[in-house]
Amino acid sequence: MSELFEDDGPAGTGNGASNAPEFSVSELSGAVKKLIEGEFGYVRVRAEVGRVSRPRSGHMYFDLKDDRAVINAVSWKGQVARMEVQPEEGMEVVATGRMTTFPGGSRYQLIVDTVEPAGAGALMAMLEKRKKELAAEGLFDAGRKRPIPYLPEVIGVVTSPSGAVIRDILHRLRDRFPRHVLIWPVAVQGAKSAAEVANGIKGFNALPEGGAIPRPDLIIVARGGGSVEDLWGFNEEVVVRAAAESAIPLISAVGHETDTTLIDFASDKRAPTPTAAAELAVPVRRELWVTIQEMRARMERALTGGVEYRRQRLTDLARALPQKERLLDGPRQRVDQMDLRLTQGLINGVRNRRLKLSEASSVLRPRLLQGRLESGGERVAALSGRLSPALSRGIADHRRDLTRLSARLSPTTVSRNTLEARGRLTQLSDRFDRAAQTQVERWRSDLDRRASLLTALSYKETLKRGYAVVRDASGGVVRSAQDAARMHEVEFADGKVQIGGGAVAVPAKPRPKPKAKPPSEDGGQGSLF
Repeated sequence: MSELFEDDGPAGTGNGASNAPEFSVSELSGAVKKLIEGEFGYVRVRAEVGRVSRPRSGHMYFDLKDDRAVINAVSWKGQVARMEVQPEEGMEVVATGRMTTFPGGSRYQLIVDTVEPAGAGALMAMLEKRKKELAAEGLFDAGRKRPIPYLPEVIGVVTSPSGAVIRDILHRLRDRFPRHVLIWPVAVQGAKSAAEVANGIKGFNALPEGGAIPRPDLIIVARGGGSVEDLWGFNEEVVVRAAAESAIPLISAVGHETDTTLIDFASDKRAPTPTAAAELAVPVRRELWVTIQEMRARMERALTGGVEYRRQRLTDLARALPQKERLLDGPRQRVDQMDLRLTQGLINGVRNRRLKLSEASSVLRPRLLQGRLESGGERVAALSGRLSPALSRGIADHRRDLTRLSARLSPTTVSRNTLEARGRLTQLSDRFDRAAQTQVERWRSDLDRRASLLTALSYKETLKRGYAVVRDASGGVVRSAQDAARMHEVEFADGKVQIGGGAVAVPAKPRPKPKAKPPSEDGGQGSLF
């Protein structure tokens, strides 16, 4: 290889011909490529990521730079899929790969296999930058978070099927409230973790309602604790967006209580541990059963008490109603009396008319009497023909009046009138009680206010502040120094002291105030009923 680059002298010397061999461009480019690849092989480069390009082919092209130089870097589609950390512009990384050249562009480049953040600080800086970008889009807003169902029928768990996490969740659910659990197996660490977790969330949401596989009412994304690098798959943008777009409420339980990933901000509820996620998902069956039994007992007591109260109320109201047989006693007796009076009236009427006929016949001549008899007979016949219909109409009218009165005196009407009257009476009684109680309270408040004012204006309050009242022998108040010779007694707040005789009066104990009688339930005014 070195022979290709030996210096045989400058071109154009000698007899006009060069001793250096001639190469094609491809041969020269290939020789340079072999030299660079054989000299360097695999290298690790610490640099800052510059421009990043991802065409539709799946390959990734980016720059590695420092303050003085730039190296072109490329990762093929398969290498990109295996990367645990994707390079982003401005990120400080350590790239591992092999040096080579690109003959089509006459440049050298680094074929990158893996990319690692250059320390935890760079990783956390990238995490904070991604968090701010996603928060600016509203993916972490509290207003878009959905409530967790109280008792889900089906719970979907996105986690590794072989770890201790799924066993802890199943054990906790079995202790609290067994539910139907669907497991979506994923890798919770490594390059494939983010894509599989996102596909698990989307897969559960894609299940149809009422299909062969039941659609979960709640999703739990769970993983045990680990380092920042181990949990990095749950910080990827594809996972965060899948959690935010999930139509099914989602609980994130990634790591331990101190571990925080971006899926925690996008989920509807964060659990500190996978076991705590199972506790948030379902209530305790025993406690729920006890609560239901207590509510059932309360409902039965309320129903029984309500029925018993209404039965007693109905019995009390029934006692105030008259018996239905007695309602028609008065009208029936009046009908009988009217019937007797009608019969007797007919008899008396016929008798009176017969008497008048006899008196009139005594003064009449036979022919006149015969004429009168004939005309009277006609009138009697006419009246007798009218009498029977009149009696029938009278009896029918009285029976119609009696029927109307009996309808108005039905048990339903009497019961309704009694209830309305009793309701009005109760309202008036309540209004009277409230008015009496309000008046008593107003008088008591006014009395307390006047007593407080009297106490505040009393000179006794002044004595309590350290002052004293000096009186003479007659009980008058000594008001000036000129009358000091007349001082006989000094009154303090706790007693009186005599001056001159040397006797000291024992302070009188204040009489205890009489205890106020507690107001009665009806405001001091007894019920009139």
